[in-house]
Amino acid sequence: MTDYTLVRSRRKTVALYVRDGALEVRAPLATPKREIDRLVASKQNWIADTLAESAERAAKRREFTLGYGHTVTYRQKEYPIVAADGNRAGFDDERFYMPPGLSPEQIKSVCVQIYRMIAKRDLTQKALEFARRMNVLPASVKINGAVCRWGSCSSRRNINFSWRLIMADEDVIDYVVVHELAHLTEMNHSPRFWGIVEGVFPDYRLRMARLKELQRRLSCENWE
Repeated sequence: MTDYTLVRSRRKTVALYVRDGALEVRAPLATPKREIDRLVASKQNWIADTLAESAERAAKRREFTLGYGHTVTYRQKEYPIVAADGNRAGFDDERFYMPPGLSPEQIKSVCVQIYRMIAKRDLTQKALEFARRMNVLPASVKINGAVCRWGSCSSRRNINFSWRLIMADEDVIDYVVVHELAHLTEMNHSPRFWGIVEGVFPDYRLRMARLKELQRRLSCENWE
């Protein structure tokens, strides 16, 4: 049977997670160890497949590199990274340009800076446009480096978006923006909340599925 790390809490059910190539089991405080072992034993095929997928993603992240001539994604389209004379870096709707002679790590760092700049411009504009449509008003729109959360809304009505969202296609970006703005009315994921989202995008479930596809792709890319 696969070795695992056991984490007990006040949760109601037993759940299995693969984290960084290892199995973690989260269980209620009173669940007997033998019952947990039986569950893990019954899930050996799933565990083996998931561990293999995790190892493959980790290998791809280790191999991930960027260089001149490589392409990066903006709104689901690919654009080349090119060396340009001078010390400036940016995006001109045709290419990600930056000074010559940079190392792969420096190129990646500059790409992230460009992504953040584009995300601030595009996502702020979208948030304000949809806010008017939904009759809400965020206190601010900020860009962060979140890996696991595409967006968030604080109790102070601040909206945050991960710069990675700018890699998604237009429809998916719009869905995430509307999702976070809906929290200005409903700070939960209740039926009323989803009713607000559906009122703007009746096909929001399809957009969510496409967002998950992007998440799977990015799980194989090391942007840290």
